[in-house]
Amino acid sequence: MFEIDALRLLVAVAETGSFTKAAVRLSYTQSAVSRRIAALEQQAGGPLFERLPRGVRLNPAGRTLHRHAMEVLDRLSRAERELAVLNAGLGGVLHVGAFATANISLVPTALRALRDARPDVEVVAVEGWTDTLTQRLADGALDLAVVSDYPSGLPSADGVTTTVLCEDELFVALPRGHRLAGAGAVDLRELHDEAWLHSAYGDRPTMLADACARAGFTPRKIIRIAEWTAKFGYAAAGLGVALVPSLAARAVPDELVLRRLTDSALRRTVHVALPVAPLPAALKLRDLLRDAVD
Repeated sequence: MFEIDALRLLVAVAETGSFTKAAVRLSYTQSAVSRRIAALEQQAGGPLFERLPRGVRLNPAGRTLHRHAMEVLDRLSRAERELAVLNAGLGGVLHVGAFATANISLVPTALRALRDARPDVEVVAVEGWTDTLTQRLADGALDLAVVSDYPSGLPSADGVTTTVLCEDELFVALPRGHRLAGAGAVDLRELHDEAWLHSAYGDRPTMLADACARAGFTPRKIIRIAEWTAKFGYAAAGLGVALVPSLAARAVPDELVLRRLTDSALRRTVHVALPVAPLPAALKLRDLLRDAVD
């Protein structure tokens, strides 16, 4: 492979038409330039310059390599500029991940503010489960993630730091015709005969399982559904009830009502997760997420 410094030297000699002038431009000695060009010609498989009485000029092989050298050096120059902008937090691409209900209002609000404050930052947003987002952050595929400890606790990963963003109360979603739809607050024990719409249960500890245990019962039936739109559809049809975080309140259809639960422990914590050395744009988005919560 051709070394970048050798390609820069090739371009300098071609532009100045002289080993001596190229040496002055690049702060080399003339003998160093001669040695580097000789080594480059050996790599290229033959001469790259015609030696003239006064100076040098590219031969056909030299013109070919010069064209590619200009493309390579231009790409490196552009990469350097883009990285400088990115590291200054003024532009570049920012990869952001969030769990589903954070994407209903919290994250879009913060991203809109980021667009206004940093219009040159291009955001690539993805949605996923907290454990998946945390791993992608650890792998370097994300620059920031909004994660939570629901339903089974907050995972950890090397090179990932988390800070609390807010607490998110969990409500129960009931059809409007449900016998408890008009209650001010619902005790879980009043729901012991209900089917529950939940993404995970029994295979690992969950907040719902712990809460039901505190209330002294085990749900008679678990309908394992992950997507919120499906949970809302099943609940509206009277096929079960579901825990719904306050972040999802805007997306709840009119056929359902949200009611508080008397168990004050039924709440999740939302976190911002970052790599150990976050990008400035990621830190700006973190601050805007905090503003969106306030």
